[in-house]
Parts: sequence; structure tokens; C-alpha cells
Amino acid sequence: MKNNRLKSEEREEFFDKTDMAILRLLLADSRQTLQDIGSQVGLSPTTCWSRIKKLEAQGVIKRYTVDVDADKLGYHDSVIVQLTLESHTDETLYEFGRVLATIPEVQEAYLVSGDYDYYIRIAVRDTRDYERLLREKLYKIPGIRHSQSHFVLRVLKEASVPLL
Repeated sequence: MKNNRLKSEEREEFFDKTDMAILRLLLADSRQTLQDIGSQVGLSPTTCWSRIKKLEAQGVIKRYTVDVDADKLGYHDSVIVQLTLESHTDETLYEFGRVLATIPEVQEAYLVSGDYDYYIRIAVRDTRDYERLLREKLYKIPGIRHSQSHFVLRVLKEASVPLL
């Protein structure tokens, strides 16, 4: 255990306060110019660009994206689905994950420990839309034994990785 902790700490040493400041700025608005980011962290645009490229090469920055308001696009509800499969063979888990990845309404899916195999977050327009999604998509995936659904009443916090 101590060995894993050391490896984790060694990885963290590559990211100094300036790297973390750059990451916080990019998380807040990834469309900022290099001049703006550089001036906020005390670097030239060229040096700032080099650091961002290094973070991309190391896989710390995985992608640039847009944060879309699902509600404004008509997806007014989120549903958390707890799901159990009949079998836990590698083939079953792979196939379930493959099919699940093709359902656009699935926003997140986690293979978890505990009483259920998966926690899945799904965006739907309303309860009728969710019923349609269950019938036409989710329950057509072979091997599902049991599911339990929970409509999200209010989001209390949404956050990215903690950058302390």
C-alpha cells in the first residue's frame, strides 16, 4: 500500500502550482487566450502554451469540450438507474458495456461494487420518455436481471476533479 502511495505522490510532483492554476483557468473557460491565461499565472503566452501541451501529452488534459445545459435542450429529468446482470462473465460485461455506450441518453455508467453491478445516469425529457427508453433500449440489452430507478429531484453539486 505504501508503495502505491509513493507512486501516486511521485506523479503529483510533475504538477506544480502554476500547472494547477492553468488547469483551474481552463476548467472555468477553456476558450481563454494564451495571453489571458499567461497573464493570470505570470507566464508568457509561449511558456503557457508549452505547459498546456505538456499537460495534454501527459494525458492530464484529455479533451476540450462544451458544457451543454440539458434542460434547455428538453432533457428536463435525470434518472439514476441501479442495475444487476444475470451473469458476470467477461463476455457479458463487455457486451453490456458496448451496447450501453450506443444509447445517447446514457450520460454516465459505472461498474460498481455492492448490491448492484452498475449505476447509470440517464437524461430524459420526462417520465414518459424514460418509460420509452426502458422499453425500447435498456431492457432490450440481454442479461439484465434487475433494475431500480431514481429520478433526480435536484442537483446539489456538479464538479470536475478537485484542483486544490
